[in-house]
Amino acid sequence: MANEKSGAISPIVGYTDVEKALEWLEKAFGFEVQAVHRDDDGNIVHTEMRHGNGVFMLSDGNPGKAANYVVLDDPDAHHDRAKAAGAEIFRELADKDYGSRDYAARDLDGNEWYFGTYRP
Repeated sequence: MANEKSGAISPIVGYTDVEKALEWLEKAFGFEVQAVHRDDDGNIVHTEMRHGNGVFMLSDGNPGKAANYVVLDDPDAHHDRAKAAGAEIFRELADKDYGSRDYAARDLDGNEWYFGTYRP
């Protein structure tokens, strides 16, 4: 598992062409591709890249606007707390086919936050 400790935060960086970005980041900065997750049509949903101990994710869309993924031990309780506090939940809590259980919310300024178990 890339992030083994609860509370670790991984930025999610959006690109218009994730395939091209993967190749360029690997060549230019020496980032290592850890995993590539695709939908049923073969399109990249998101990827994990590593540089040393740091991990970040790439996603399709929203170039220039990073989001954050926070690793949690109990995403269900966290989700309920966020919802009770009035967080805008834009992706409900669910199990993912790659093993993680997560949800997504926006903060007061509309920044996107993803919370879950992060099991690539």
